[in-house]
Amino acid sequence: MPRQNDGGEHAPQGDTDDHARKGRHGRACLPQPHQRLQRMCHDMMTDHPLPSWRNGPARTAILDFVARVTAENGPDHVPQPERIAVFDNDGTLWCEQPYQVQVFFLTDRVRELAAKDPALAARQPFKAFLEGDHATLHALGKQGIQELFFATHAGMTEDEFAVLARDWLARAKHPKLGRTFPQLTYQPQLELLDFLRANGFKIFVASGGGMDLIRAFSEDTYGIPPEQIIGSSMKLRFEAGDAGVSIVKLGELNSFDDREEKVVNIGLHIGRRPIFCFGNSDGDLAMLRYTLAGKGARLGLLLHHDDAEREFAYDRDFPLSPLVEALEKADAYGITVVSMQNAWSTVFPDAAAP
Repeated sequence: MPRQNDGGEHAPQGDTDDHARKGRHGRACLPQPHQRLQRMCHDMMTDHPLPSWRNGPARTAILDFVARVTAENGPDHVPQPERIAVFDNDGTLWCEQPYQVQVFFLTDRVRELAAKDPALAARQPFKAFLEGDHATLHALGKQGIQELFFATHAGMTEDEFAVLARDWLARAKHPKLGRTFPQLTYQPQLELLDFLRANGFKIFVASGGGMDLIRAFSEDTYGIPPEQIIGSSMKLRFEAGDAGVSIVKLGELNSFDDREEKVVNIGLHIGRRPIFCFGNSDGDLAMLRYTLAGKGARLGLLLHHDDAEREFAYDRDFPLSPLVEALEKADAYGITVVSMQNAWSTVFPDAAAP
């Protein structure tokens, strides 16, 4: 049974090794998590969906919510076009420690630029990336890193960036976990995405990370097509000439998709208030509150990274994306907190095991 993406197409199946493969458009595709296809088929044909979710409050809340909004004659039924789900990306769908994946991508990009211009290595903030200066990187903040990320890709066309990003994602590995970054997606979340799709939900990503980097892997890894990715964006310019017609990156921040800006961009890009939202930091609190403030049945989930043995344990102590207010006020806002340690029987897909 071929996997379907949120755009209704059959997504490529491919192999699961660490090398880039060719997709249906002849482009390099990223490795898909091992056994995702088999598990999706198995889950949909059994009475035990979400197999990597332990029985408990979080799994029960998800199953109960989906059952209520899909029951055609029930009081909480939601028509399929209105079943909109939004997920944060970093720390919600894949690992974000010790930095968001975009920081690793940017570091390699700075190395590449410094090889061409050695003087760059002595200038801040480029020097901090090359030396792994944590204090300076944290002082930049998430928006500062985002602005530098865009500046280092100025002049590229969108197509050129997509090739660069996909090639990097296919070979770069996490410095501690030794896995490619797409292999650091969370297995329980992959199951949840498939479960929601099977029940008529249309899924969007609303991330503080760069939109184009997420678009480079989201369809292969999450089954979410690029048009359903919302994220931080840079200014673009249309160009037409002898070389062809293209969109060029200007290297300037257009929208930093974090906190309240996530809600604004959800309104701009989706046009419907979500009924399901999943985040993991204070940067997601506004869209969680926006989701839960609508009429009818709604569910907001907050992933708490409290599992140092299988992943990382952190919340308020992560300067780039802290979790403080959302955790403290979760009960007051009606947000269901998901303990990684207690709610998930596994974290990463089997194929990504070290």
